[in-house]
Amino acid sequence: MYSRDPFNLRKAPPSALTYLQSAASHASTVAQRATEKAAEAVSETVQAATDKVKDADMSFKLPSNVPNFDNAQRRFEDHVWNKFSGNEKELPMYKDKPTYGTRRGGWFSGKRRIGIIALVVLGALYWIGWSNRGGSEGGVKDGKKTSWIPGGQTGKKGVDWNTRRESVKDAFLLSWKGYEEHGWGYDEYHPVARTGRFMAEPNGMGWIIVDALDTLMVMNLTKELKHAREWVSTTLNYEKNQDVNTFETTIRMLGGLLSAHYLQEALPGIKPENANDEDLFLEKAVDLADRLMGAFESPSGVPWASIILKTGEGKPSHADGGASSTAEATTLQLELKYLAYLTGEPHYWEKAEKVMEVIDNNGAKDGLVPIFVYADKGNFRGEEIRLGSRGDSYYEYLIKQYLQTQKQEPVYLDMWNESLGGVKKHLLAYSRDAHFTVLAERPSGLGGHVHPKMDHLVCFYPGTIALGVTGGLTVAEARKQPGWGKAQEDDLILARELMKTCMAMYRVNPTGLAGEITHFELADPPRMYRQEVLQSKGNLETDEDAGWKKDLIVKPADSHNLQRPETVESLFYMWRITGDELYREWGWEMFDNFVKYTIVENGGGFTSVNDVKTVPPPGRDNMESFWLAETLKYFYLLFSPNELLPLDQIVLNTEAHPFPRFDASKKRFKTGWKRIPRDEKGDLIKS
Repeated sequence: MYSRDPFNLRKAPPSALTYLQSAASHASTVAQRATEKAAEAVSETVQAATDKVKDADMSFKLPSNVPNFDNAQRRFEDHVWNKFSGNEKELPMYKDKPTYGTRRGGWFSGKRRIGIIALVVLGALYWIGWSNRGGSEGGVKDGKKTSWIPGGQTGKKGVDWNTRRESVKDAFLLSWKGYEEHGWGYDEYHPVARTGRFMAEPNGMGWIIVDALDTLMVMNLTKELKHAREWVSTTLNYEKNQDVNTFETTIRMLGGLLSAHYLQEALPGIKPENANDEDLFLEKAVDLADRLMGAFESPSGVPWASIILKTGEGKPSHADGGASSTAEATTLQLELKYLAYLTGEPHYWEKAEKVMEVIDNNGAKDGLVPIFVYADKGNFRGEEIRLGSRGDSYYEYLIKQYLQTQKQEPVYLDMWNESLGGVKKHLLAYSRDAHFTVLAERPSGLGGHVHPKMDHLVCFYPGTIALGVTGGLTVAEARKQPGWGKAQEDDLILARELMKTCMAMYRVNPTGLAGEITHFELADPPRMYRQEVLQSKGNLETDEDAGWKKDLIVKPADSHNLQRPETVESLFYMWRITGDELYREWGWEMFDNFVKYTIVENGGGFTSVNDVKTVPPPGRDNMESFWLAETLKYFYLLFSPNELLPLDQIVLNTEAHPFPRFDASKKRFKTGWKRIPRDEKGDLIKS
């Protein structure tokens, strides 16, 4: 998201979360009668262990700011959720009560001093190899790293997914507590330096707080949610006399507030104690949306790229010849339509629909739109086609608009199907030897060359294909529906192959983390999906010299990792829809590597990294808001029961904020435009 020089070079501990959790468990059993003499003995052991670590040339530093999670509070939260029956029709988020009995209490009891000593001991023991953990669940075996987080080795049968889910919650809490203590209120947070920065003056917008509101709710972190709600109530305002990005402010801020408003009604124990505060998030959302409306006051109706919040004045892009990003202009619709439904105000709906009409009236071939559009004229700038940056979420919001209004707007299904056909015809190619399905780019338009480059952002697509095939139902349920046939089966196969490609983008690197961009070797001439359907070879073997790795290229300029969520997002959809546990295991492997290589040693949280091809990778000293809003939320949902946010009842915006599906006709809303007919070549038929 932001480009910075590396802040520091460090060796990230490969087992941070494990020894923290192990220490917590051990500390809770230590009796209060432990004497100072015993503590001194432990201290001597630590010193000896530390000396051995130094002798082994290992760089190790224990977190100096270990958070304390209050046991009484966690017991209260578990009690509230375990009491919930989940049978009420008005609460669609859960059909059955979630199981939260696998892990009680926080990481530390009141015996903090002894707990910290135990933490130091266990950490040191792990680093010098004294902690065996059964041989197969952590450490090094046959010269290779093995999984280390509680829950078992990747691929192990009978794993406890509840425990794995709780590990994700622990990672979130470590991130949140670091931000809460060192960066509270800042829009950017630097976990290594333990400081932050406002993106808008004065006093910022609480970008990270608002973006994480619904994650706090989904994880049932009521204490942390209360603090965040108080900040929103007392501090959040939009009197900022500078321009902010229209798209980012909509998906993160407006989306976060609307989702929080929805979930506090849908989840048990989340409502504020004071009934007068129940409309807080909605009121803040309306205030923000009214200011954002100025961005839509362009001659064409396509929103300006930026908006001055204090005045509501739209501004063209500072780059790209003043053109707006097509994806950004067309990724505001879920938020504004839901707000229109909540308030009954039609202008939110009409502004959102107008954008889609203008874009479609350009008559893009085969449903594939160029990545820039002029807000003043409403026409495209250039011919570049890609589903990566500046193109991605246009396609995502086509199918999601159709689902959001309970399939009452078939125009968006038509546009989605047309675009998927265009992707198959023009963009899908196969890598040279392993035959990975590559979602390529056309920098010079559909008549130009195929560029075998995949942004990490592209990895939203396999999950979105699966969502489009079943509408959020499981495959077993969808196959019973009218109209199911070979086309749907083929699309599921395509989703699986693209998912495998995205996982290869992780496994190809020694850290097991994906770079921001991956290039692929293609045959000459390229073998295209439209010509033949090929199955990828191999099972993504992790051997250093595995043959499939030769098809992937991660260039030095592209090797950074920004904690992006798209791959785990698709894994979440693929797991929910297919029921194939492989996708959960891949997700666990990814989470394992995120914690190994991106945890900050001083307790500040997690950081994006600069080079996934280097072990350990140098940190960038930035913790993105979507790490809390999306990446960790998707990991948590991936390891949770399917009844948590059921896919046939909600849509998730592009920032992972859940909205309910609704009957638009109840508020007399409907699609306010019709597509211009096309001829056999796909050209507009203008009367």
